[in-house]
Amino acid sequence: MKKIILSTVILLSLVFAFGTSKAQVGISVNIGLQPEWGPVGYNYVDYYFIPQYGLYYYIPERKFIYLNRGKWVFATALPRRFGAVNLFNTYKVVINEPKAYLHYNDHKVKYEKFKGGGEKQEIIRDTRDSKYAEARKNAGHNNVKAVRAHKEAKADAVKSASKTKSEPRKAKVKTAKNPKHAEGGQQPK
Repeated sequence: MKKIILSTVILLSLVFAFGTSKAQVGISVNIGLQPEWGPVGYNYVDYYFIPQYGLYYYIPERKFIYLNRGKWVFATALPRRFGAVNLFNTYKVVINEPKAYLHYNDHKVKYEKFKGGGEKQEIIRDTRDSKYAEARKNAGHNNVKAVRAHKEAKADAVKSASKTKSEPRKAKVKTAKNPKHAEGGQQPK
């Protein structure tokens, strides 16, 4: 009888220990992916809901999600119709659920009190907490103004490149810096 009880206790201990270690392995952390304008206090975030503008930001893909003519649009930057959005000063609600944007009508009502932007949040950029160091390294990476400026600069570069394509190019002539390396390998006399 003692052997059966002892065996059962050992077996239950092993099952409990194995189950606990499995659960610990399954914990996700995505602090390094969170933008510097995100609120502190979260080891893992799927979405930020920004009630003031009625849009979402999906952390894993670093994309904004907003409605356009009744359809959800996923984009790396916001269109001009949103104006100058200051993501550092807007209130963000953390939502960890699959396809959170499909619950927009519920979120809009539930978080309406944050729409005015009067609530203050400590953001990653301003915290001294060392666990957010990786997120702070990407300063401005997800800043809408920076993304727009980058896109405009890229568009300007494409325009100027297309202008220069029509101009004839001058042929480049290779010259050897050291006469020994000139064709033939001999130094001129």
